[in-house]
Amino acid sequence: MERVLFSAVVSSNFLAASVLFAAINRAQRGPYMDEEFHVPQAQRFCSGSFSEWDPMITTLPGLYLVSTGIIKPVSWLLGWTEAVVCSTAMLRFINLLFNTGNLYLLYVLLCRIHQKDKVHNLFCLIPK
Repeated sequence: MERVLFSAVVSSNFLAASVLFAAINRAQRGPYMDEEFHVPQAQRFCSGSFSEWDPMITTLPGLYLVSTGIIKPVSWLLGWTEAVVCSTAMLRFINLLFNTGNLYLLYVLLCRIHQKDKVHNLFCLIPK
């Protein structure tokens, strides 16, 4: 039962985030707000230029590296062009995947924190 409940929550979250993702991408196709700095930087990483860095960006390049690590192998398998692979929409899609991963991490953390509660036995799949 717990597995079905957890799967339903993750699936519902992914569906809601996908609908929101589609609506945002239809309304705002180009880079918006701080994406004006981050998208070109991510596209440089996507094209293999790891030594170029925009001085306006103050965050670590983790998301760019992970995006490149996910997007590039998929593009090679599916035969996508770099214009599609490194587009603003595809880079935003990586955040959709991170959203699902964060939901799972939140679930694991809550289960670990509340191991001694009775709620743990009802909802957590992680062994004590």
